[in-house]
Amino acid sequence: MISHVKSKVEVPELIERRRAQFIDAAITLFGKQGYHVTTIREIAEAAGVSIGLIYQYVQDKEDILYLALISVLDAYEREIPAALDGLSDPLERLSAAVHAYCHVIAANVNGTVLAYRETKSLRKERRALIQEKELKTNALVAACIVECVDAGLFDADIDVELLTYQIVMFSHAWALKAWRFRTMMNVDEYVDRGLKLMLHAVLSTRGKRTFARRAANAPSPVARPKNLPEPSLLKPC
Repeated sequence: MISHVKSKVEVPELIERRRAQFIDAAITLFGKQGYHVTTIREIAEAAGVSIGLIYQYVQDKEDILYLALISVLDAYEREIPAALDGLSDPLERLSAAVHAYCHVIAANVNGTVLAYRETKSLRKERRALIQEKELKTNALVAACIVECVDAGLFDADIDVELLTYQIVMFSHAWALKAWRFRTMMNVDEYVDRGLKLMLHAVLSTRGKRTFARRAANAPSPVARPKNLPEPSLLKPC
């Protein structure tokens, strides 16, 4: 995906490092004052770099918006498989996937909200690329749901696509309504409570017994992945 953004620099490691430096600043500014009124000069000042340096790595402000949205989607594709590594129990794998998804959101609240507000500002072909990448992320969650169906833990006739999007929208709500949820619980408690609500309607008789047993013996909430940034302090509506 990053190859769709042209750079005058040809060293991949340097491109990644430099872009991350000003993308973080851009996400904060876009969240505070909006994408359209934010200038490249303001992004450069916030990032502590020159305007000229930014133009070595992108061609315009839309490139920055696109890279900002892609960075969140990349984090899903990186963190969800890592969370599933070594797990074999289907319900545990689904839970781990949703926890990982929500931890990415918790670390990228402004980026998640930005995707809702400003994806429409991208040109058509880039919106299509964002949607394609979103579907790849959704497939990671859907695969865990299918594993639960195949194991007899979920009803065989459930709508996998709809349940996947219920989970995705539930996860995004941690960012969209952060002002409320952060005062009530941490992100792991949010996931556990949400899964209890969402899965109740799709668990088979065997699945309900397994889910109840897992809940009774649940370990302490999982730690936030170490390679994710600290959650943003902004509080979008």
